[in-house]
Amino acid sequence: MCRNIRVLNNFEPPATSDEVQAAALQYVRKVSGTTKPSAANEAAFYEAVAEIAHVTEHLLDALVTKAPKRDRTVEAAKARERAQQRYASA
Repeated sequence: MCRNIRVLNNFEPPATSDEVQAAALQYVRKVSGTTKPSAANEAAFYEAVAEIAHVTEHLLDALVTKAPKRDRTVEAAKARERAQQRYASA
């Protein structure tokens, strides 16, 4: 999985449309193998981003969980700690 795509489900406050759009863009970049499409592929590239963002928002709206909502600051702190451990040994 692309490391730049973050978990968006079960957060308080819920994921914003900007976060969903960013995840969709990262996904399309990964799948297409390019960060900036050529002029010939630009329309298809950005159409795919829009469609994936739309479907992702529907998915997030439909998911149900009994788990408590996660806190963004706590999750960010955990990620920083994991990164420190990973890069400290290098």
